Amino acid sequence: MFEITGFFLGWISVGSQFILMIQNRQADISETIIRFFSFFTILTNILVALFFTAKIDNLKGFFFNLFRSKGSLTAVTTFILIVGLVYQFILRKTWHPTGLQMIVDELLHTLIPLFMLGYWLLNVQKENLQMKSIFKWLLYPVVYLILVMTRGYFSHYYPYPFINRDQIGVEKVLVNSLFILIFTIFVFLILKFIGNYIINLKTKKL
Repeated sequence: MFEITGFFLGWISVGSQFILMIQNRQADISETIIRFFSFFTILTNILVALFFTAKIDNLKGFFFNLFRSKGSLTAVTTFILIVGLVYQFILRKTWHPTGLQMIVDELLHTLIPLFMLGYWLLNVQKENLQMKSIFKWLLYPVVYLILVMTRGYFSHYYPYPFINRDQIGVEKVLVNSLFILIFTIFVFLILKFIGNYIINLKTKKL
């Protein structure tokens, strides 16, 4: 039941945001699509949707096998929590959506992160907390940053103000990026601590 809910919640939210962005585009369609997929929020919500897709269907392929691997639950949970936390504490004050955009915005940045955290709390197992498996997932934000910054250098479009090289400079971008990476590792470690605590409680009850 949780997996099916996560599946529909993820894909409907991402699909709705895509439609809204196309309807309200400020560039041509091809550029708008590229910009859509340049948001860490969108990519991470797609990861959540793919995670639940892999859970409810026995689909084959690299992506689906990846989401069945050890550490994937904790990694995906961490990244979507980063999406939620960065939005709530840094980005929320920068714009004020209304109507359907506000609803979709809350789904992507608030409801889905909380849903994923709840799912993690109910399903975390010892194999989900292996640091070696989890840290491999750190390639995701690193590769994301490299690609976004490389494209931004040529297009002068950056999806977030704290990585806008043209406005705040390279040094500030590097500092901000390093801070977010360290914070991501910190969230990993917090989840590992909580996960071990939950597992120990379950073991004692047995």
